[in-house]
Amino acid sequence: MPGLVPGIHVFIHVPEDVDGRVKPGGKDPQMDAAGLRAMQAPIKERYKADPTAGLITLKAKGAIDDANIACKVETGRALAVAGLHPATGGSGLELCSGDMLLEALVACAGVTLKAVATAIDVPLKSGAVSAEGDLDFRGTLGVAKDAPVGFREIRLSFDVDTDAPQDKLDQLLKLTERYCVVYQTLKSGPPVAVSLKRKS
Repeated sequence: MPGLVPGIHVFIHVPEDVDGRVKPGGKDPQMDAAGLRAMQAPIKERYKADPTAGLITLKAKGAIDDANIACKVETGRALAVAGLHPATGGSGLELCSGDMLLEALVACAGVTLKAVATAIDVPLKSGAVSAEGDLDFRGTLGVAKDAPVGFREIRLSFDVDTDAPQDKLDQLLKLTERYCVVYQTLKSGPPVAVSLKRKS
């Protein structure tokens, strides 16, 4: 996107035709700020009393496909098969791991936005989250040494239907960025340890 430096950019957009009515098919919030605080209060107290209780290791597992260039990832609810992107010779039948990364960002950002909106009393009639990232596939194919391997830029945007004033929306976006785990991980770039061992 012109005018933007490489990195992760977040935007929030409110439709101009907001009329205060719940859109067809929309649902009223199932939890208010008080309910959210009540639910999280004992968890927060536990973490304050025992900081180590808040340290949790999330894990992802996958099995390398025997026949195809693919990796089967256990999502907890189903088996996701990831393969090469068509731009690198893939069939397009398997999931692209780059898409999965963006989907994880969208999922985490969407949940975080809704939680924050509930906590600070920003009523959302509806909302959508989208993420897009720019990749130069020359990098992963080893075609050009100056081409980076990985996303050059990621853009995350929220489209919300709400009557909340702009200052509340600014707060909503700021807190969503602060507490979104996947966004902060991508933005901060934590150390990643990689190992390879022979299967016994």
